[in-house]
Amino acid sequence: MGPYALLGIGIVIFFLGVIIANIKIVPQSQAYVIQRLGVYHTTWQTGIHFKIPFFEKIAKVVSLKEQVVDFAPQAVITKDNVTMQIDTVVFYAITDPKMFTYGVERPVSAIENLTATTLRNIIGEMELDHTLTSRDTINSKIRVILDEATDPWGIKVNRVELKNIIPPHEIQDAMEKQMKAERQRRESILRAEGEKASKILVAEGQKESQILAAQGEKEAAILRAEAIKEAKIREAEGEAEAIRQVQKAKAEAIELINQSNPGDGYLTIQKLEAFVKAADGNATKIIIPSEIQGVAGLAKSVVETVSEQKQ
Repeated sequence: MGPYALLGIGIVIFFLGVIIANIKIVPQSQAYVIQRLGVYHTTWQTGIHFKIPFFEKIAKVVSLKEQVVDFAPQAVITKDNVTMQIDTVVFYAITDPKMFTYGVERPVSAIENLTATTLRNIIGEMELDHTLTSRDTINSKIRVILDEATDPWGIKVNRVELKNIIPPHEIQDAMEKQMKAERQRRESILRAEGEKASKILVAEGQKESQILAAQGEKEAAILRAEAIKEAKIREAEGEAEAIRQVQKAKAEAIELINQSNPGDGYLTIQKLEAFVKAADGNATKIIIPSEIQGVAGLAKSVVETVSEQKQ
C-alpha cells in the first residue's frame, strides 16, 4: 500500500473521529447553549444533535431541575433595633438557558446577595415579636421580590423559606422567662377554672338533691292527702250505706207492721214511746194529743218516770 493510500485512510479516520466527536446527545432535564463563532446560536433540548466542528461550541450546560440553595445566616436589624441571625433556603429553577447563561455573572451568588438585601429591607420594617410570628408573610414577600428580580436572568424562584431565626442570647433568655411565666399563668388559670367547675358541680348537685327532696315531700304530702280523702270518702260512703240500711230496715218493719194490720193499742204504745224520747230532752212541757187522752194514767206515769230520770 502506497503512502497516498495511507494518507487517505488517515484523513478518512480523522474526519470520522471529528464527526463522531461532534455528535452530542442531550440528556433529560438538561439544555446545551450553543455558540457559533463566539455568538449565541441556539439552545439544544433533549435529543441527538450535531455540532459543526471548529465553528460551534457548547457555551454552557444548564440543568433544568429545581435546585435548592441554603444560604449562610445573615445579620439583620429589626425595627426595634434587635440584631438577629436569619438563614434562608431558596428553591429555584432555570426557565431560559440563554438568559441564564448571558444574563448575570455567577447567578447563585447574585441570588444570595439579592436575598440578603431583600431580607434586611423586610425585617427592618418589622418588630421582633412580629418577625418571630410572621414567617409565612416574610417568605411570601421575599419570593415575590426575588422572582421579579431574577426573571431577566431566566430564573424562576418557586419558594423561599426562613430556615432559622436566631435572636441574641439575652433576648432568648427573656423569651424563655416570658414563656415560663406564660405557662405558669395558664396553669393557674386552668387550676382556678377546674376548682370553679368543681364547686359549680357540687352546688348544682346539692341544688338538684334539695329539689328532688322537696319534690319527694310534695308527692308524699299529696299521696297522704289523697289517702285521707279516700278514707273520708269511704267512711262517708259507709255511714251513708249504714243509714240506707237502717232506713231500709225501718221501711221493711213499717211495711211488715202495715201488712199485719196492727190495732189501736199497738199504735198508742208507739206514740207513747215517742213521747218518752221527746221527754228525755230539755222540754218542760208535754202536750198530749187528744187521741190518747183516754190513757192519761199511762201518760202520767211516763212523765213521772222521765222527771225522775232527769233528777
